[in-house]
Amino acid sequence: MNPKIIFEEKIARRFQENPDLGKEINAIYLFNITGIEGGTWSIDCTDQKSEVKSGSTDNPHCTITMADKDLVNLVQGTLNPQLAFMTGKLKVKGDLGLALKLGKILKA
Repeated sequence: MNPKIIFEEKIARRFQENPDLGKEINAIYLFNITGIEGGTWSIDCTDQKSEVKSGSTDNPHCTITMADKDLVNLVQGTLNPQLAFMTGKLKVKGDLGLALKLGKILKA
């Protein structure tokens, strides 16, 4: 598993399977993933149809920065989100409350 698969397959499929998921969240996220398999992805949960895009977005409500391996571990459940945040492995810019809602999107 790598960040590209997480964003472009797993999360995209989760939105297809549960279209109401985005309505519950109602935010735009930007993910800056560092490392060899890193990149930038945005998740827009503000429209009827939530979507994941490769690349940046203007005016995200919440920006998440973390290493590629840490993201994979977080999604697989081997890295605790609170511990990742407290140890600096997961950095949040913007609305911290929205970061807490990410569990609904990122769960394996």
